[in-house]
Amino acid sequence: MIVAPHLAELSENFGLLGDWEERYRYLIDLGRALPVMPDSLKTDENFVRGCTSRVWMAGGIRNGRLYFQADSDAHIVRGLIALLKVAYEGQKVEEIAGIDIAGFFSSIGLDQHLSPNRRNGFFAMVERLKTLSQLGNS
Repeated sequence: MIVAPHLAELSENFGLLGDWEERYRYLIDLGRALPVMPDSLKTDENFVRGCTSRVWMAGGIRNGRLYFQADSDAHIVRGLIALLKVAYEGQKVEEIAGIDIAGFFSSIGLDQHLSPNRRNGFFAMVERLKTLSQLGNS
């Protein structure tokens, strides 16, 4: 399994925070730093099904690597998108399937502290990214 170096840094940052109130604030701050996704990309085709919140993801492959834009109407979900950006943005297509995002998710405690609906939405976004990486790989 592949662990993006930046995920290790994020994991360390989460570990430094005392309680889950602080961790949620950190997650929200990560989401605030995301670039704005143009409204023109917020289409039905880019809509991620399986999320409680509204989420859009658009992307493609450039020079054999995955690049994407994403947005949500929920602050915590934008933070989750930021985590996915760290894990997947710029990764080689052939390495996408090997990224241990579930292990990372568990290591920082999100599996215990997010609602089941948010967890399902997170993994729906992961599946969308895997689909985007395969579209450019055919």
